[in-house]
Amino acid sequence: MPQRRRFIGLSLLGSVAVFAGLGLRPPGDPVAAARAGPELPSDVCLVAPTFSYDAASGLPLDAAREVPPEARCPVCGMFPARQRRWAAQVIFANGEVQYLDSPLSLFLYLQQVPRYTAGQSVDRIVAAYVTDLDSGVWVPAEQALYVHGSRLMGPMRSGNLPAFATEHQAGAFIDQHGGEWLTAARLRKGLPAPLQRLAPHTHG
Repeated sequence: MPQRRRFIGLSLLGSVAVFAGLGLRPPGDPVAAARAGPELPSDVCLVAPTFSYDAASGLPLDAAREVPPEARCPVCGMFPARQRRWAAQVIFANGEVQYLDSPLSLFLYLQQVPRYTAGQSVDRIVAAYVTDLDSGVWVPAEQALYVHGSRLMGPMRSGNLPAFATEHQAGAFIDQHGGEWLTAARLRKGLPAPLQRLAPHTHG
């Protein structure tokens, strides 16, 4: 019996050594899990389902809706409801809505709608909204102003594009945090290079 226990112990040590040599940790290792955190691997495409239109709500089909707690951003996998001041949404002709974690994710999404939402396309979008960072109210994405290059990081922590309802608000934010404001029309033509580099890779 002692010999068997010794053999099992040596086998376990050998397995750990193999994992370590490959730069891996054994499955279920709590240290590895803690270090890994909630981030998704860069080569994983998340399927974030849309939410249907509820006619019983009394809202027009193209009206902004509140973000469900379980909604996932199709671009980065985050939960938009957790940082509601940054949230965005797009509504399609069939009433389905896709929620996004930030204006930055919105404009990345608009570049490749079919990749993120199967069966939909940019020309089927009937409304898009972003959140005014000051008030938290929904603002039509086409009417908002977006600040690029400020010192304030957004939910993705690797770039920012906070939205504001008025030029006055955007200017006050720039005075405090730096940056410059851009229109939706300018951003649709192409994101500034530092933000464009944040676009997820495409599969061939």
